[in-house]
Amino acid sequence: MTLFEKIIAREIPAKIAHEDELCIAIHDIQPQAPVHILVIPKKPIPRINEASPADQTLLGHLLLTAAKIAREQNLAAGYRVVINNGPHGGESVPHLHVHLLGGRQLTWPPG
Repeated sequence: MTLFEKIIAREIPAKIAHEDELCIAIHDIQPQAPVHILVIPKKPIPRINEASPADQTLLGHLLLTAAKIAREQNLAAGYRVVINNGPHGGESVPHLHVHLLGGRQLTWPPG
């Protein structure tokens, strides 16, 4: 069971920003920006590379949820949405999730 599955099951506490039937959004415990929220599907998909065509609606829901949270967090000046895939992509938990980062000027390239 991944860390995120334990959070979804309420076995590990987290600061929840949003929850619905398909996903949960939590504040990152090591934020890289003033706003750093993870949008996590309740369905355990290890990474985007392992998502299937059947996950299309869920994947769209994650992005629309990130945009909704960005509006709620007053990120009208801009924000970044990131999905890491695999060790070289920065993946640290093998459960697909979307990073929502904002609240400061973000630089490019990200590093």
